[in-house]
Amino acid sequence: MLKLFVPVASLMIFAAPALALEVTKTSTVAASPETVWKTIGGFCGIGEWHPVVEKCALSEKGSKPERTLTLKGGGTLVEEEQARDEASMSYTYTILSGPLPVEDYKSTIMVTKEGDGSKVTWSGDFKAKGATDEKAQEVIGGVYEAGLKSISERAK
Repeated sequence: MLKLFVPVASLMIFAAPALALEVTKTSTVAASPETVWKTIGGFCGIGEWHPVVEKCALSEKGSKPERTLTLKGGGTLVEEEQARDEASMSYTYTILSGPLPVEDYKSTIMVTKEGDGSKVTWSGDFKAKGATDEKAQEVIGGVYEAGLKSISERAK
């Protein structure tokens, strides 16, 4: 019986689904949450503040907003807004297609009050695709950091 258990247990470990990776980045901004939320803007507002986005085109698929991001230097991302809460100043979206080394990607960006200013938190979970877990986390972390830096500079 033990001889059968070890190979079966080994097979179950390798057949288990990959665990989601997580990345969370935050930035403190010397502006009110309302000002920061206005800077982030609507779902296609990212085209105004993210330094790697050349342009954003908004469309609707069913009842959900969809954005197509043309990236500087080439490449296109298609993302779908899953939820938006103006009162809590947050939205959640998924990536439908694009060049990033991730799949099953879901992310939330939110603004909260912190001291005399605000805190912006951008977090996501996903699986690596065509890259190591570490590389996928590094790429997504870089996307978040560049965006947060730009929001901090623009929100006044």
